[in-house]
Amino acid sequence: MTDTAVARPDRAEPARRLTRFGHLTIEYDERVLRPRSWTARQSVWAADLLQEAPPGPVLELCCGAGHIGLLAVAASERRLVCLDTDPVACGFAGLNARRAGISGRVDVVEADLDSLMPLDQRFAMVLADPPYLRSADTRRFPDDPLSAIDGGPDGMRLVWPCLDVVREWLLPEGSALLQLHSAEQARRVSDALDADGDLSVLEWRSLGRGVVARIGRP
Repeated sequence: MTDTAVARPDRAEPARRLTRFGHLTIEYDERVLRPRSWTARQSVWAADLLQEAPPGPVLELCCGAGHIGLLAVAASERRLVCLDTDPVACGFAGLNARRAGISGRVDVVEADLDSLMPLDQRFAMVLADPPYLRSADTRRFPDDPLSAIDGGPDGMRLVWPCLDVVREWLLPEGSALLQLHSAEQARRVSDALDADGDLSVLEWRSLGRGVVARIGRP
């Protein structure tokens, strides 16, 4: 499905658009990152892993419009917690949960990774989709919101806090799927986790224009 414009409810806001993501229709505007079709493969991988994962909900970090997490849990009965610092992104994540017909089992939380609210549960899966471009490279993508793509000088600024959340909240037999820019970043994550010893990169896959690393406890 080619992205299509929809009516703008308030002329002070940018025009909203619809795009197909797997079997879902996702709504967004220029203030959040446009859903990339290749990232649906992360959702499919997550859904496959969830079939054998322990009981428990799914946590998505840096969720944007919520499309990756929503597609991952749509065919299951799992609960989903979507987290982002951007109130606009959180608004779209909630809207897209309603579009998908699963808002009753989706919670959207506006918070940053360093002040993640205390949780009374652990998660069978953590999806993490942080901005991963080096700051110097973001100028190549002028149509993308800077906050959604700028990962700092080395592209890893939010990767490490995401891994801290995984370490804290992932169930012992659970998995995390971390979206990265390149194999080089995946190797950096793997080396850092091996040195720490608590988590490990179990596998990583090249999925179109990015890399997704599966992380768990060794």
